[in-house]
Amino acid sequence: MRSVSELRKDIVSGDWVVIATGRKRRPHDFAVNKKHTSTKAQRVLCPFEKLHGEASYVILKNGETHQPSAKNTLLLEKEWAVQVIPNKYPAFGHGRCAVVFNQGPYQLQDGAGFHDVVVTREHDRPLALMSVSNIFSVLYAYRHRYQQLKDDDCVKYVSIFHNHGAEAGASITHPHSQIVAIPVVPPEVERSIKGSDRYFAKEKKCVHCVMIAFELKEKKRLVYENDDFVVFAPFASRTAFEVRIFPKKHSPMFEAIHNDQIKSFADTIKEALSKLYTGLGNPSYNFFIHTSPAFYVKTFEHYHWHLEIIPKTAIWAGFELGTDINISTITPEAAAAFLRTL
Repeated sequence: MRSVSELRKDIVSGDWVVIATGRKRRPHDFAVNKKHTSTKAQRVLCPFEKLHGEASYVILKNGETHQPSAKNTLLLEKEWAVQVIPNKYPAFGHGRCAVVFNQGPYQLQDGAGFHDVVVTREHDRPLALMSVSNIFSVLYAYRHRYQQLKDDDCVKYVSIFHNHGAEAGASITHPHSQIVAIPVVPPEVERSIKGSDRYFAKEKKCVHCVMIAFELKEKKRLVYENDDFVVFAPFASRTAFEVRIFPKKHSPMFEAIHNDQIKSFADTIKEALSKLYTGLGNPSYNFFIHTSPAFYVKTFEHYHWHLEIIPKTAIWAGFELGTDINISTITPEAAAAFLRTL
């Protein structure tokens, strides 16, 4: 059976890219289409309005968790709040893992892995407008599925991300996140881990712990904090109003978060997203979790997992694409000061 995608290695940078042939796009699909489907029609056509028949995990409105079965179908259909389902058009799926093929001077391998979608029930309620308890259920589903996937022989990294708005790549308006388990460590994550490792080798300290301590002391870029987590605008923000959320206590692994921490984490996500929603008029954004690879070893102990929120406040143009140097049109200090007032 043919793999749903290929991983191809850039011969110069060494970075992997995905050729997702399983998503079934044809050349004419890439032509610009300015037609828009009405909001009412979007809801009628939405595939996430009902409990999915292939859901692997369901959280009810009261917080109960269930594995779907013939005995509880009616209960789940009536009371579901969050469901985890397989992506209909996965970027990763069946295939041979850890088998690298040569094609002339190039290397490629099957895109072996898993691609799931985490869906919340209400069609018109984005995360920014959800309650902390609702966001808790979403994060609980993230952790549950992560723990299921991380020990698979094909999985080296589990990527958790959320796209909000068309400009952020959300092809379906109904709120949903994605969990993608892949057979390689992503280039951006690898660079982050290597940078953390270099700092630790030199200073014998976690670079993110140093950042957190400084931001809490100086407070110029601080947006919000609670007992367990802190939200701040990065000193070297890549785009206007970028914010990051870190656990205050050092931890290299997202999947090790316990329930009390999930509640605090949900609180900071609620605050960060609602401030962006109010202050910027519901902007499109992406958020993603950076954590240690799934094959955790002691050498990753220096790393500090976190969540990054990137609002779509600008469009990458020639300079950014050609140099990989981002331009932000507001200082992170001014962005944080504005968000703190909301």
